[in-house]
Amino acid sequence: MLKTDTAHHAWEKRWQTPEGRQDWLRPEADVADYAAALHAQGGGRALDLGSGVGRHSMLLAELGWQTSALDGSSSGIAHLEREAASRHLTVDAQTGLMTDLPFEDGTFDYVLAFNVIYHGDLPVVEKTLDEIRRVLKPGGSFQCTMLSKRNQNYGKGREVALDSYVIDEIDDKDHPHFYCNAEGVVRLFHGFELLALQDRLHSKPGSWHWHIIAERL
Repeated sequence: MLKTDTAHHAWEKRWQTPEGRQDWLRPEADVADYAAALHAQGGGRALDLGSGVGRHSMLLAELGWQTSALDGSSSGIAHLEREAASRHLTVDAQTGLMTDLPFEDGTFDYVLAFNVIYHGDLPVVEKTLDEIRRVLKPGGSFQCTMLSKRNQNYGKGREVALDSYVIDEIDDKDHPHFYCNAEGVVRLFHGFELLALQDRLHSKPGSWHWHIIAERL
């Protein structure tokens, strides 16, 4: 594990309570639309990376994807498994880190990482993208979000590495968060063809994120 790949400790606390899970139960419309359209083209195997409590894992299973889920929080995975069982859905869920994916090369047709891979410094992001590229099949699809430098938190707190900040007094920001501009996204996504790249408000004022769809070359 890279020493800055520590965000799962914060999420482990959050996923243990109903209050902590409350805002993370409904799938994102962007994900639902793209995953459904992609499945209609042939489906296959999908990975929900950084699955949290399973909102997107269960959506993918409902759409007919052969779904795997991976998260660093055992509490998140436990909640996912309970909910999936109650809905009679099959999800291969396991605990693990995004920088060391426990899957063979070329396993997946689709990888989703929504609000995930920027939780670390640049080496964490680079290692994670290397792993995603490895486990995707050639021509496979990758959908994710990244923090934009337009985000209101960019430049706040302690800069612990290039474009990576920690805000100690905010619970979910007390580990590194990495921010980038369009040039940075293009540089990081070598080995991918960028199909969609939008910098837009995410959930609240100031919450600028890159919304990205890419295809593995």
